[in-house]
Amino acid sequence: MTTPATPRLREMRWWDIDSVLELEKELFPEDTWSRGMFWSELAHARGAEATRRYVVAENGAGRMIGYGGLAASGDLGDVQTIAVARDHWGTGLGALILTELLRAATSFECAEVMLECRIDNIRAQKLYERFGFEAIGFRRGYYQPGNVDALVMRLTDPTTVRGTEING
Repeated sequence: MTTPATPRLREMRWWDIDSVLELEKELFPEDTWSRGMFWSELAHARGAEATRRYVVAENGAGRMIGYGGLAASGDLGDVQTIAVARDHWGTGLGALILTELLRAATSFECAEVMLECRIDNIRAQKLYERFGFEAIGFRRGYYQPGNVDALVMRLTDPTTVRGTEING
C-alpha cells in the first residue's frame, strides 16, 4: 500500500478559477461563488498593495482538492472561503489551508480574524474551534438562496493558535 502524496499548497492564480469553480459547485451548490467573484478577489491578491491571499491545494497528480482565501482590511482579517474535496475530508487538509490563511493574516498584521460558517456545517465549526475561533453571533439568512443562517466566529490573535505560534 502506498502513502498518498502530501497535498501541495500554492498561490491561486487566474488559470485555477475553472477548477476551483468545479469544486465550488460540487460543495456549495446553493450559494456558489461566480467566476467574477473569484476574479475580483484575485485582482487584490498581488503586488505591494495586496489585501488578499488565496491558495489552492493539489494532490500528487495535480488534481485540485481544496482552496481558501483571506481578505485583510486594516487590522482585521476575514476568511472568505475554505473548501476541501469530499474525498479529502478528515485528512487535515482544511487545517493546512486555514494555517496558511492565518500566516497571511499575520503577514497583513491583522490583530483578529473573522469568518462566517453555515450554521449546519458542524465539521467546519469544529475545525475553527480547534484553532481558537469563538462564536460571537449570527447572520440570519446569510446564505442564499437557501436562507441558511451563518455563525459568525472570531479569532483574537492569529499569531498564536492554541499555543502554536504562526510565523508570517
